[in-house]
Amino acid sequence: MKIGITCYPTYGGSGVVATELGLELAQRGHEIHFISYAQPIRLRGEQPNIHYHEVEVSRYPLFDYPPYDLALATRMAEVSQLYDLDLLHVHYAIPHSVSALLARQMLADGPRGRRLPFVTTLHGTDITLVGLDRSYLPITRYSIEQSDGVTAISNYLRERTQRVLDVKNPIEVIYNSVNCDVYHRDNKSRAELRNEYAPQGEHLLVHLSNFRPVKRLTDVIEIFDRVRKHVPSKLLLIGDGPDRSVAEWLAVQKGIHQDVLFLGKQDQIYDKVACADIMLMPSEMESFGLAALEAMACEVVPIATRVGGVPEVIEHGVSGFLADVGDVDTMARYAIELLQNEAQLEQIGKQARKAAQSKFCATKVVAEYEEFYRRILGRSS
Repeated sequence: MKIGITCYPTYGGSGVVATELGLELAQRGHEIHFISYAQPIRLRGEQPNIHYHEVEVSRYPLFDYPPYDLALATRMAEVSQLYDLDLLHVHYAIPHSVSALLARQMLADGPRGRRLPFVTTLHGTDITLVGLDRSYLPITRYSIEQSDGVTAISNYLRERTQRVLDVKNPIEVIYNSVNCDVYHRDNKSRAELRNEYAPQGEHLLVHLSNFRPVKRLTDVIEIFDRVRKHVPSKLLLIGDGPDRSVAEWLAVQKGIHQDVLFLGKQDQIYDKVACADIMLMPSEMESFGLAALEAMACEVVPIATRVGGVPEVIEHGVSGFLADVGDVDTMARYAIELLQNEAQLEQIGKQARKAAQSKFCATKVVAEYEEFYRRILGRSS
């Protein structure tokens, strides 16, 4: 198949998921065309069956805000016609599904009169935040209902979309995936990084996000402060964003800043995640929890909040631990107990990887997308 993929090319979960899906599809022989305003951050160099098409947005004095959605629709139509794409797969409803809808109509009304189907994947904040804005709610609902196929990354998100937006057409749940061959524990690499980050043999905790308020980065600092009082440890913070300065200041106030390592944005994160013992994810909301899944594949035990789709990823007490939002004492207690019991830490880490392999491995999930695409194309022919 020839598939066009559009996503936000940043460090957010939807862009990461879309890029990794495209890479996996390309490895299985499909021709993948990424269409976006910048190259997705996890798209690494030239690879077989991977093509990137930049969307150029004109900046005229007339426009206070450049019309990216219109430029994107035009580029989608151009690429689809030039490379004879079979379908478009857009990640994050606004504005991508609207642009795909316009591109589909442009091609249908064009000289060839072809109908190009498009699939929309809902990721979370496109529904729970942007989609609830009265300025966007009607167009969000309309673009979803006009999609030839709709998927959501968790049962929670599907139910939330149907309830809040009153979407009538079916939404299929296809979970996010992880490449278990890439995300795994490499003892040699792990030893080298642990020697770098924790030269005195301290335990390592890690947090990975875009440091937005919903990720509750200060809770990560609070949890680590409690853990450090009982167990020698270091904290790795991977990512960047608006709450970084607040977290840095809190670490200084608590006198633990020497043990809190801000690593910034990282294109390759699997080795840094894999070198840790515990992943902290105290988010206020997660429609899935991709960071937790990537940690699980690396035998790193996730401690997260019981919100959204996270309980669909982490089985409490088996593949990780769950607590209420803001309950930093309970999350710290789970971490302390694990770090003080190496046998339990190792056992749950292995159970976490087993869960990732059995339910969320890329080979399984990508096959589900392939089957979904075939059904969409069958209905559209």
